[in-house]
Amino acid sequence: MPQSLSQNYVHLVFSTKDRKSFLQDTELQKRVHAYVAGTCKNLDSPAIIVGGIADHVHILLQLARTKALSDVVRDIKRESTKWIREEAPRLSEFHWQSGYGAFSVSHSLVDTVAHYIRNQAEHHQKMSFQDEFRKLLKKSGLQWDERYVWD
Repeated sequence: MPQSLSQNYVHLVFSTKDRKSFLQDTELQKRVHAYVAGTCKNLDSPAIIVGGIADHVHILLQLARTKALSDVVRDIKRESTKWIREEAPRLSEFHWQSGYGAFSVSHSLVDTVAHYIRNQAEHHQKMSFQDEFRKLLKKSGLQWDERYVWD
């Protein structure tokens, strides 16, 4: 077969360092989400949706067949951190957490996950980021150690 084809949807989730609410300004949040989407596009891994609240972000993207997921996450975090610090000098201490969650999404569930991401503000009136992340880990069948998940 001379052609290589892939369709890998990934739901990425990561928080700000120590889950600090750096992105409380909703206008800045929207701009950060748009910037992250643009970064994904530049990495040949287009974002279907980017969302989140003041202390974390969710990204549903289609991973490029030629890119390693860890490289894409590294580049998203690096580029968005640099942009945030330039756009909002008051956030000169901004950092993303070092880790992340990455969950595969079947094509048939893309709309469901996009809806979930779109409704983050409403969702987090009832649940903390940490509880949400634990729920995603459980649902995906991942094992984790609480000592190493949070930073």
